[in-house]
Amino acid sequence: CDFVFATMQTMATHYEEFANNEFQVIVIDEAHRVGGKSYQNMMAYFNPDLWLGMTASPDRSDKFDVYSAFGHNIAHEIRLQEAMRLNLLCPFHYYGITDFEVDGSEKKLRDFNYLTCDKRVDYVIQKAEYFDHSGNRVKGLAFCSTIEEAKELSRKFNDRGYKTIALSGADSQDAREKAVEQLEQDNRDDGLDYIFTVDIFNEGIDIPQVNQILMLRPTESPIIFIQQLGRGLRKAENKEFVMILDFIGNYTNNYMIPIALSGDRTYNKDNIRRYVRQGVKVLEGASTIHFDEIARKRIYESIDSANFNEFKLIKECYKNLKYKLGRIPKLMDYEEYGEIDAMRIFENASLGSYHAFLKKVEKEEYKVELNSLEESYLKYISTKFANGKRIHELLLLKSILDDSKSNDLWNDLEKTLTQKGIFFNSNTKQNVFNLLRGSFATGAAKDSYSDVIIVEEKNNAIIASPTFINLLKNTEFRKQITEVVDFGLFRNERYFGTRYKDTSFNLYAKYTYDDVCRLLDWEKGEVPLNIGGYKYDQKTKTFPIFVNYDKNENVKVTQRYEDSFEDEQTMFWVSKSGRTKASSDVQNALNADQLGIKLDLFVRKNKDDKTSKEFYYLGRLHATGDAQEFTMPDTDKSAVKIKYILETPVRQDIYDYLVG
Repeated sequence: CDFVFATMQTMATHYEEFANNEFQVIVIDEAHRVGGKSYQNMMAYFNPDLWLGMTASPDRSDKFDVYSAFGHNIAHEIRLQEAMRLNLLCPFHYYGITDFEVDGSEKKLRDFNYLTCDKRVDYVIQKAEYFDHSGNRVKGLAFCSTIEEAKELSRKFNDRGYKTIALSGADSQDAREKAVEQLEQDNRDDGLDYIFTVDIFNEGIDIPQVNQILMLRPTESPIIFIQQLGRGLRKAENKEFVMILDFIGNYTNNYMIPIALSGDRTYNKDNIRRYVRQGVKVLEGASTIHFDEIARKRIYESIDSANFNEFKLIKECYKNLKYKLGRIPKLMDYEEYGEIDAMRIFENASLGSYHAFLKKVEKEEYKVELNSLEESYLKYISTKFANGKRIHELLLLKSILDDSKSNDLWNDLEKTLTQKGIFFNSNTKQNVFNLLRGSFATGAAKDSYSDVIIVEEKNNAIIASPTFINLLKNTEFRKQITEVVDFGLFRNERYFGTRYKDTSFNLYAKYTYDDVCRLLDWEKGEVPLNIGGYKYDQKTKTFPIFVNYDKNENVKVTQRYEDSFEDEQTMFWVSKSGRTKASSDVQNALNADQLGIKLDLFVRKNKDDKTSKEFYYLGRLHATGDAQEFTMPDTDKSAVKIKYILETPVRQDIYDYLVG
């Protein structure tokens, strides 16, 4: 015969009956299982011209490198979004619904009695009937947290007139197949409305007729979420769509839901928030995504509280990428393959550089050794400039790495910036020099990199420091610095290439206090405590305003400024306490246009983001002349409330996130 089709169970006990070169091509479906002993024995025995593996979930979390079994050759890869675009799957309507609450407050979310109480059962049924399904009758799958929960929910659904069954891994294959047959049949008399299960239908079971999925458990993994969602995405006759109802409790890992739906694995919080807000716009075609307001709020809180700089998460994403490539990934591989944002590595306090990360995770394979001074230089350049938020320092570093023979690096930089149409002045020159000289930082950070001297001044010209030039003689060190600089230049072009008016900022990009001081060309940085809600820099005539839109109840009453948007283009901003209309900072803010002072607005939702302390840049502000002096509540301190107009209305999704 030309083809042999076999289950793995059969082949595992009969493969030695064939010659080891019997087959030219061996195709393995559900190839993520090849780490199992029976698969490994069979693959070690046969010697075909081609092994072809097919799987919907190669990035399994069972620690086995699936890609290595197939020589790290990826013939084709298709993800949910592309499959929907190509009309390969049935459209779906996803609704993120607030899970049931008892007496207005949440019970223990994994408590069995809560999960199976009559009121929750009635609530789930109400929502399932309201959102409905495609076709004449419901043919549903319900994914639960435990086998006991599945059994109890099935019993209570049956008590309410439904026909359901609970299945687990303890049930025989015959029992599973019979249940699927009953679920799929059109006649309800001896059929099933729902199958309640934990995970036996996550993969490998084809049930095309499923038209409703109930997700009654927290999302533990984006991979499992998509597997469960996928049980309803098979096309079938007279099936127009599948309804996905996700009952979202107040879980700390709710952020996994938008990650799964969007397919974005970068763990970039702004990307995840945008997917939650945009919903329906995430997918092409007829599919839709909706979150109710409370569910959306819970996901936002989960995103804010998540620590995506956590070493464990970074390591897991790194290993997935390494499995795919079959080698240690380079920085650009993270961008090319859409894996975790490499900035998570640089922003991890215990790492700071990719080199430091690889030393931790690749003790055997990674053999690069740098001395402490080289590591300091690498960490400084990685943490300060690799994000690509400004191109100036990166271009100057590139000139040094390219062994520029110029007697003045700044002249070279001026020419390049002019060609790119980038504004600069003497303040910019001093700012860049201080940053590369180690004299920009203040406070506790001042001494952190005091030994990192990249440039110096000689005969009124800026040149590379002899120390840095000498370090670059180490080929491996030069290679590491070059990789970081090239990575930063790529990020600058991709994420920060469209500057807003005459600034170095990108509208709606996010910046820390330190970034703002740097990009406003201040001679020295400022610690956040000294900036507070705003600070005027007399030399550059810049006046950045920083707003925490949601004020924590623990904030001192004198710091609870009532900053608020009236609409997308109008904002009320309050001065620091103890100010009157005559105060110099208030006068500067009120008369900024006449005084030539530039007011720039930076807003964040709150201080709860554990990954970073960044603010959205929302552009320039102009005072309307409407200013009111008042006494701050619960204090005897005066303050001034000023009405401003934004030059550019806030983009709708960001506005909704900030004020929602």
